Amino acid sequence: HSWIVNVARGPLIDQAALHRALTGGLIGGAALDVTDPEPPAPDDPLFGLDNVVITPHVANPAGRLTEEMAGPLAENLRRFVDGEDLLSVVEYGRGY
Repeated sequence: HSWIVNVARGPLIDQAALHRALTGGLIGGAALDVTDPEPPAPDDPLFGLDNVVITPHVANPAGRLTEEMAGPLAENLRRFVDGEDLLSVVEYGRGY
């Protein structure tokens, strides 16, 4: 049931072996802030797994970014709880 979390460097994890471990039930899941290559190809098989979370390499934001993100994040949490539309929604089909 354990998850592997990588916020360090993408090459630390053999992604083909990770995919085998995930689909074979050897580990519960993976949370990856870094991949190899980065970004992963759109057809990377890890994207098709429900037990994988891939973030866009944001585990160590630069400078005051964390402070700047706190306000909008808190507002989005409030909106989510209240059932309102969120700020800055990403529309996957727009390709940005």
